[in-house]
Amino acid sequence: MSRKPLQSCRSLLVAATLALAGSAAIAQTVIIAPNAPPPPRVEHVPPPRAGYAWDPGHWRWDHGGYVWAPGHWQPMRMGQRWVPGHWIERGPNWRWVPGHWA
Repeated sequence: MSRKPLQSCRSLLVAATLALAGSAAIAQTVIIAPNAPPPPRVEHVPPPRAGYAWDPGHWRWDHGGYVWAPGHWQPMRMGQRWVPGHWIERGPNWRWVPGHWA
């Protein structure tokens, strides 16, 4: 049996996983793509907005291809900074790390 079909299936895997937040379980989707995203688009960043952090646009994986998701404002959380979502290479695949507050 060829490994190619198995790699393709694994590459396109979108699985629900559980992440523990305190004592409550929160479902989180794991996105895995078989190839690197295109370079980011040049995006006009609006002037600063009090109480909000800019979340830049990014490529998202949707139905077997990348689709551009434009940037948007995130309401600030006191004492935290916004870490934008990004793609990381994992072996032959790419995994989406969602944006989050740190």
